[in-house]
Formats: sequence, C-alpha cells, structure tokens
Amino acid sequence: RGPWYGPVRKTSDYFSLIYDAAIHLIERGEAFVDELTAEEMREYRGTLTEVGKESPWRNRNIEENLELFRGMRNGDYPEGRYVLRAKIDMSSPNLNMRDPVIYRIKHESHQATGDEWCIYPMYDFSHPIADAAEGVTHSLCTLEFEDHRPLYDWVAERVFDAGLVDRLPRQIEFSRLN
Repeated sequence: RGPWYGPVRKTSDYFSLIYDAAIHLIERGEAFVDELTAEEMREYRGTLTEVGKESPWRNRNIEENLELFRGMRNGDYPEGRYVLRAKIDMSSPNLNMRDPVIYRIKHESHQATGDEWCIYPMYDFSHPIADAAEGVTHSLCTLEFEDHRPLYDWVAERVFDAGLVDRLPRQIEFSRLN
C-alpha cells in the first residue's frame, strides 16, 4: 500500500524523541542554553561578510546546561528567557550554521499535545529527526531550503550516530519548472 496510507503523522508525534536528541547534544557538548536576547543574537550572528562572535553562555558547563534545559521543559522560566542553541561554528559562511536556536520556550497550548510541552523545537532541528523517525530516505524541498541542508545533515548525523534513529535521511532540493 505504500507510505502514504495509514495515520497522519505530525512532528508533535516525535516531541519526546526530539527532546531526547536535544539532551544528547547537550551531553556531548554540542548544544547550550543561551540567554542572549533576540536582538543580541542578531548582533552576535555576524553578516555574510563578517564572522559572528560566540555567546558568553556558549561554554557553560554540561551539568548547568542540562539543569537549565530541564527547567525550560518544566516551565520554570518565562518565554524569551532562554533558548537552546546548537554549538556549531560562528565563523561558518552559512549563517544557518552559526549556533542556530533549536528550542525555545512557548507557554502556549499545542493543538495536538495540549499543555504537555512548554518548549518547542525549531523546524530546522525537528525536520531531520521526524524524517528519520518516519523512515524518510529523501526529503524533497524547494530551493529556498538549500542553505538549510548543512544543518539538516548535521542534526541527522548526530541523532543517527547516537542510535536515536535507525535511518539517515537526505534532503534534496528541486526547482519548479513552471
């Protein structure tokens, strides 16, 4: 019957797996809880011609990051107080790889999970994890996602290597012909 039959799948079906992936990244020193404001993050990100600079919270120890992230999950902090960022490369020419935000606090009821979660993963973090969990081999995206592929691959490789998923999906971009 093929993959298009059966129940509708949503990213929220994988929130626990995505959360576990974030914990894994923190434990490996590849993610950190940041407290820069959105405006400060933009300033620190740099530009296409200037490298970014590291957040002063980038090298916070693993135990403190885990404690803060669990506090985010438990609803201990207001929206905007903290975010979880991947620790990648603030000098990358690809701005998407400059320590992107992968989780944020949002005290809002979710249409599928209700009030179970008050932190939500960003699309670029959840997309490859949900694809891998669903057995997607090739994620077809339009060309505007081409600059996001290195982050897709970075996340997919880490969750696969951690044994959290058993497939390594690929993102492939295409252009419409009309």
